[in-house]
Amino acid sequence: MSGDFDSARIMDGLAAIADKAGDIVREGASRGRKIRHKGRIDLVTETDVAVETMLKGELAALLPGSDFLAEETAKDTEPGELTWIIDPVDGTTNFAHGLPYVANSIALWRRDRVVLGMVNMPLLGERFTAVEGVGAFLNGKPIRVTGEADLEQCVLATGFPYDIDAHLEDILKNLRTLLPVAQGIRRGGAAAVDLAFVACGRLDGFYERALNPWDTAAGLLLVNEAGGHVTEYDAAAPYTFKSRSILASNGRIHGELSGLLMWD
Repeated sequence: MSGDFDSARIMDGLAAIADKAGDIVREGASRGRKIRHKGRIDLVTETDVAVETMLKGELAALLPGSDFLAEETAKDTEPGELTWIIDPVDGTTNFAHGLPYVANSIALWRRDRVVLGMVNMPLLGERFTAVEGVGAFLNGKPIRVTGEADLEQCVLATGFPYDIDAHLEDILKNLRTLLPVAQGIRRGGAAAVDLAFVACGRLDGFYERALNPWDTAAGLLLVNEAGGHVTEYDAAAPYTFKSRSILASNGRIHGELSGLLMWD
């Protein structure tokens, strides 16, 4: 990154903003949650809206001239020259049911790529951060992906799209293929958390379809900076925000996983 872009200053400011986001999430978790449905199983709470509103105001002040791509207000999925990509509460369904796998996912896109990201998990007291070329961290300590190369020793994670009917057959096919050959498959319900867990070595791999930029932007930088690899299900296809699928792993099992997954 060029010298006119002070990533350390921005990350310092982002830490204070994440503290505020965490306060809103914890306060919301301590009382009854007002929920409305965007779809049959796609929820939004007043906490989602409150966090997004706060983030937009604070991030605009931190980096004047930046744009926003945010879950609750996005008109499209194409970032501009300098764009904050945010999911105010990734894992809204978890949050609505009192499950702690909830994250504020915040990433900064600059020119043609994500240059910094944060997955803040206030209900678990964990904050994952990454800066391009600097590394990935959990609560300030460096993290790395696992070195496991034997799929039988690997724990994977996946997720289920809100449009479950359109993806049900390939979800079931991939589970039938992978369950007998992996040590286990988990479904945490928040893609940003799953990607952060790949980055820190709690998971060896993660795959899912039909995600949006705000689900993956911060997490993909975490995985890359922690030494992992991120593509589409097809390992030869780089992951972009237009991709229909994402495969993130420690890199050692990436090709084997890609060969087992149903792409289309």
